[in-house]
Amino acid sequence: MKKWLAGVGTAILAVFLLSACGSDSEQTNGDVAEGNGTSSETINVTTTTGQVADIVKHVGGDKVEVTSLMGPGVDPHLYQASQGDIQKLNEADMIFYNGLHLEGKMGEIFEKMSEDKATVAVGDSIPEDLLLAADDSTAHDPHVWFDIKAWIHAVDAVEAELTKQSPDNEELFKENATNYKKELEDLDAYANEQIKTIPEESRVLVTAHDAFAYFGHAYGLEVMGLQGLSTDSEYGLKDVQALVDTLVERNIKAVFIESSISEKSISAVVEGAKKQGHEVVIGGELFSDAMGEEGTEEGTYLGMFKHNVDTIVSSLK
Repeated sequence: MKKWLAGVGTAILAVFLLSACGSDSEQTNGDVAEGNGTSSETINVTTTTGQVADIVKHVGGDKVEVTSLMGPGVDPHLYQASQGDIQKLNEADMIFYNGLHLEGKMGEIFEKMSEDKATVAVGDSIPEDLLLAADDSTAHDPHVWFDIKAWIHAVDAVEAELTKQSPDNEELFKENATNYKKELEDLDAYANEQIKTIPEESRVLVTAHDAFAYFGHAYGLEVMGLQGLSTDSEYGLKDVQALVDTLVERNIKAVFIESSISEKSISAVVEGAKKQGHEVVIGGELFSDAMGEEGTEEGTYLGMFKHNVDTIVSSLK
């Protein structure tokens, strides 16, 4: 986050070059009312992360066409928008992003886009008392999707914004949001039930970067990350050694890699522990800042979250 300005100048220039054609284009779908009281208009939505896209797809149903800029394995902390991304943002009717500085290098782009269309940071909808402090306590941890009770507020925000865009579909959006929130609540209950099967002394989650604080807070796990909240933060030999010492002293036997981050850092921790005579295994791969491949179970928020729960439990139980 500290270097979020790097590379944004080119993207901002692209915004100005492309904004004219974006503002002059008009939707041709029309606002023809259907017999069921809904509108036939399709809302073109561009999102940043897969987690945000998943909400829009569930709430909008067949009334939305969703394009997500950041696919599987993509790190949003370091992501820089291409000119193709700027075009997609320009052509969208609405933009939804996580906010809370997750997409740190795109801040000025969203500010510019908000002058012409609804540009919504779903993280801004989450009550202050549900947000966790960032490393320096001057901002909030952006990985809020790992606390389902907090993330449900993002669903409400998407419902409200889609309704503003297409009032004729209000009842449909409300019904879809209600159904999706029920699925989230069931998943939250499942996570609580499963995590409780891990012995209390083993409820320690060690990962490459500190993306799971909300998860730990929600389900009673102690969380340790080699890097800080952003993968833009640096780590050194002292950080590796400190984590190795903790693993050895507390007899922690499993650590986890992340799908959007190189496993090099965690491998260094495993090797460091081995040199001290302590065997640590890779407990599995977790989805942190990105979800799985589209078309797979892990390519959905529900599937991604359940995968993480099951992987953590099977390794620490």
